[in-house]
Amino acid sequence: MKHIPYINVFFVASLLLIATGCSKKIDEAYLWPNKPWQDVNDQAPVEDLLAGAISSMANTASANGNNFGLMNDGRYVGSYIQFWASNGTNNQYDRMGGVTGTSDILGSIWGMHYYTLGQNIGTIIEKATLEKKWDFLGVAQALRAWGWLTLTDMHDEVILKEAFRKDLLVFKYDTQKEVYEEVKRLCNEAIINLNKTGDNVNPTKLAQSDAWGNGGDLKKWKKLVYGVLARVNHRITNKSIYNPEDVIRFCDSSIQNNSENTYVKFSAAGGYGTFNYMGIRRLGTGGLDNTASQTHRQTKFIADLMSGTNNQFLTGSVDPRAPYIIRENSLGTYRGVRPVRGADATLLTAAQLPASFWGTAFTGSASGSSDANCRYIFTNTGPYPVMTASEIQFIKAEALHRKGDKINALSAYRRGVELSFDMLRTVYETNVPASLRMTDASRNAYLNNPLNVPTAANLTLSHIMLQKYIAMYAWGVVETWVDLRRFHYIDLDPVSGQQVYRDFTPPTGTDLWVDNFGKLVQRARPRFNSEYLYNIAELTRIGALALDYHTKEQWFSQR
Repeated sequence: MKHIPYINVFFVASLLLIATGCSKKIDEAYLWPNKPWQDVNDQAPVEDLLAGAISSMANTASANGNNFGLMNDGRYVGSYIQFWASNGTNNQYDRMGGVTGTSDILGSIWGMHYYTLGQNIGTIIEKATLEKKWDFLGVAQALRAWGWLTLTDMHDEVILKEAFRKDLLVFKYDTQKEVYEEVKRLCNEAIINLNKTGDNVNPTKLAQSDAWGNGGDLKKWKKLVYGVLARVNHRITNKSIYNPEDVIRFCDSSIQNNSENTYVKFSAAGGYGTFNYMGIRRLGTGGLDNTASQTHRQTKFIADLMSGTNNQFLTGSVDPRAPYIIRENSLGTYRGVRPVRGADATLLTAAQLPASFWGTAFTGSASGSSDANCRYIFTNTGPYPVMTASEIQFIKAEALHRKGDKINALSAYRRGVELSFDMLRTVYETNVPASLRMTDASRNAYLNNPLNVPTAANLTLSHIMLQKYIAMYAWGVVETWVDLRRFHYIDLDPVSGQQVYRDFTPPTGTDLWVDNFGKLVQRARPRFNSEYLYNIAELTRIGALALDYHTKEQWFSQR
């Protein structure tokens, strides 16, 4: 047996007393805002926590983790839905591949919801309730509801009931149906609190905390909440419990005009995190897939939609929105790449290859920080939409169409297209050459073309879904992926007998990722570094250890 040295217990006790005293003084001098055992009154003010939570809807820059939010995951989901594809060949996400190995790719929304929103939102809800700051409480509940919906639409089963419990090290997963019910509950509570006045409601303080979101405008927050309710109730179009009347009602209470849109804004006047993540300052060097050898370019699918060569809008005329959201090539025309094929000499000549989203050459990466040639959400200060009036009108149009009310469906559809035009002209005209800018005449010519805006009798789901795809191009990654999965990518329009997403061609054969076993991508796996290191029993239970887990259909799209 090893010798155990004699220990002077009185000496040890003295050291403990000294250490305890020092610890108390340190804790009093430097409070830790999120320390779980700290009294709620000693935590950071809600005013200090809200700004970071709002910015994380798009992208986070923090000492303990960067790039959580929609934008980072959107780079890869954008490949699944063919917003863009690599200018090289055989890109994993162009091939609808899932995340492999120890990578945290497609875990940014997970990190956003559980970390950057996470306990920060929990603290705001707790403190705002005690302090009767109903405006902050309502906004926090809105963010929580939006976060839950965005999270489950990416992953399906997630940790709901045991989330944010401080006494657990492993957590059980819950069903998507249960998460959807929680979204609805939180939305209803948010509306109640956003409608409250008096007590410690303070518009000035909310506006300061919300400066880079809705500017403290409670009407905008309420409309966002109703939009979340419209989204969650519209997810289940394939189920018998779908009720278009509920969706229409929520749409009518949601965003109606572009002045009511919710954006996350950027100043580009401070540190790295003040720049738009999609801008040249932050993404230009690596491109959308953040690799040195490959960067992403617009696809043939979006280019054909915008050039009037998609079979649904076979006008032969360029959509006036084209120079705003995609890029022309050296010939001044709009062409795009096919996923997996890169430069694709069999389809495109060198002159037909599209420029990058930052206005640089097709090959290689953009460089530098000046965005003088960048457009749309790809500028350093371009606001990133979270929800817009156009999206809401297209949701309403689809619900009305499913209800059988084609006259009002057409009205909502046309309004959605008009709002798409107007948002681009008002918010995103920066750096669009004068000769390529929209005019009232070009907009009206597009709207008056029956191939673009048909009669009520001829309106199809294809019209609605493809115009929604255009209106949400590059930013509405999760919502567009939900739509494509609702239609199982290649479902047919029951009226026309044609594919709803006309000309959308998922990868097949050897172009499809090998681990898919012939199936298309349906979900992202849970974030590796928070789940696959310790929560193995639960991952096994839900099947998340399978190579093809990313092809398992989500509950919302099942018939």
